Amino acid sequence: MAPPPWWLRREVLVGLALGQFVSLLITSTGFSSSELARRGVNAPTSQSLLNYILLALVYGGTLIYKRRHLTVKWYYYLLLGIIDVEANYIEGPNPLKGDLLVIGGSMLYAISNVTEEYFVKKSNRVEVMAMLGLFGAIISGIQISILERQELRSTHWNASAILPFIGFAVAMFLFYSTVPIILKICGATMLNLSLLTSDMWAVLIRIFAYHEKVDWMYFVAFAGTAIGLVIYSYKGSKQIAEETAQVTGAGDEEAATANRTAQVPCVGDDGPSSNKEFASAATASR
Repeated sequence: MAPPPWWLRREVLVGLALGQFVSLLITSTGFSSSELARRGVNAPTSQSLLNYILLALVYGGTLIYKRRHLTVKWYYYLLLGIIDVEANYIEGPNPLKGDLLVIGGSMLYAISNVTEEYFVKKSNRVEVMAMLGLFGAIISGIQISILERQELRSTHWNASAILPFIGFAVAMFLFYSTVPIILKICGATMLNLSLLTSDMWAVLIRIFAYHEKVDWMYFVAFAGTAIGLVIYSYKGSKQIAEETAQVTGAGDEEAATANRTAQVPCVGDDGPSSNKEFASAATASR
């Protein structure tokens, strides 16, 4: 049976679909944050706290139920939690400092993704999410008590303020739950490339939800990003297929060698054929 075209391979389609799913989730978090900003709420760490609590409860409960021991030292997860929290928090008071801090936040986010990929492949998704949620919640709680306490006190809490918080937390929980799957299948590079399309989904929201006009270059950029994702998915899946074929070929060769070895009779074999030959020789001597 002929293999399917490269663009119909399961790993290519799964990688592209999951990548766009998390890209839409990131767009949803940006939409929730913009709604909070329109209402004068500026508490980025508080927005992430509920997400970390959900991760700790869901995956931590699973980890405790299955009674699994940690495969990675806890202080590495503490470092990952610090990087992840600050990557979601960094902001600046003016455009220049804001741009510099956005670059710093992007670097921390990339470091967080690569580190998380290493942990996922070294241990398992449940452990990584549980420990990231635990330390992320602790670090976020400390940071909120220092930096955002007054902001939370002055906020008028009603449905229009609470719903964006909940929407942000749910989107981030789904995002964090899906990211380890992408990291294990496609790697951190594919994840970061997929997130580039989140700006394009945001443009579509601006067009259809807010009826704003956008420059046509946005669509050219979206097409270029999509083509790059497809090419990278194809190259990555092709490399994985070649590695799998090499491993399979080595296994077949070992199996063939084992079969040939099994067919060679051993010295002093007492099997049925040896007994027949011994009996024939005895009859001939008589």
